[in-house]
Amino acid sequence: MNKGSIKVGVIMDLTGPLSPLGIASANVARMVIDDINANGGLLGRQVLLLVEDSATTDRVAKAKAAQLVEQDKVNVILGGIYSSTRQEIKGQAVVKGKKLYIYPEQYEGQECDPLIFCTGPVPAQQLDLFIPWLMQHESAKKFYLPSADYIWPHVMNKKVRELVTANGGTIEGEEYFPLDHGDYGKTVEKIMSTGTDAVFNTIVPPGLMPFLEQLYNAGFTKRGGKLVCTYFEENLLKVLPPAHVEGLYGCLDYYQAVSDPFSVKLLNRYNKLYPGSSMLTAGSASTGTYRGLKFWEAAVKEAGSLNQEAVIKALDHAKISEGPGGPSGMVPGQHHARMNMYIARASNGIFKVVKNLGMIEPNESVVTATHAAVQ
Repeated sequence: MNKGSIKVGVIMDLTGPLSPLGIASANVARMVIDDINANGGLLGRQVLLLVEDSATTDRVAKAKAAQLVEQDKVNVILGGIYSSTRQEIKGQAVVKGKKLYIYPEQYEGQECDPLIFCTGPVPAQQLDLFIPWLMQHESAKKFYLPSADYIWPHVMNKKVRELVTANGGTIEGEEYFPLDHGDYGKTVEKIMSTGTDAVFNTIVPPGLMPFLEQLYNAGFTKRGGKLVCTYFEENLLKVLPPAHVEGLYGCLDYYQAVSDPFSVKLLNRYNKLYPGSSMLTAGSASTGTYRGLKFWEAAVKEAGSLNQEAVIKALDHAKISEGPGGPSGMVPGQHHARMNMYIARASNGIFKVVKNLGMIEPNESVVTATHAAVQ
């Protein structure tokens, strides 16, 4: 029945700590592929979606990537949330398998490989305008940076340090913890004793929940402290006590409060298709998944074939006129996308958009053949 189908492989965390995020992205992938097939498929062929569960475990993602490339012979791979997961998928799909890979999550930037396209926001889009705005709007001068210990927090914190100091602020502390760390007592004490104005958090689940609880219990927000977490989105709001995240600021390419007609229509359709499931959000890679698949669809149509070199050439300048959060397009040469960005604040368990930053460039390096991944 599936003979002759074009195969798309998606690797997402359907179980484990990131499952609320991975499930949403997998739902979006199904929705987009179903739309493609309902409209006649691609190149006169149906598209077969193969979704694999990486279980919030990098070694599992690595095995799934190998399976999709070597056994299933997919035409393209999309997925991963943690940057460490991306690296494992990259090793199997790109370095070993020489397969086109689309990474849909917000991340630290700097991925520069001819076979990789990134469709989520990077630091230039999440931080360059947001941090100065926050410092001015909330009179925040003293920042503390509690962090998970992997590449994304390290790169984000370096950028935050540059922006804060350039705007007259100080970094009161910068600490790194294992992803499953649970006791943040000493860190919370330092945050309180230094008079920190803003906590820029890059701790991720499962360590996120105990950190926010301990910070809240210490009275940080009650005394006027500001919580900042660029990746925070509606799926996480749903699983945390509203009081623990009240007033939290984030900066993403989409929130459910974004009110342009297409974003509203897309959200309503998603909710109808997947009632009670994980929500369509940006922090979960859902929006990057939507963009990535629509860019790939446009590229295949322009190329007129599945020849990977031709698809990559077309993907380099692919664009969509509408999507979650607004239109978007790949920046030629950079393998990253320009997109609208929004600042939002949590209030009574929901995010409210407080500022539309407009279309922002990723400002990533130009990809050349010399950047090809090596084992």
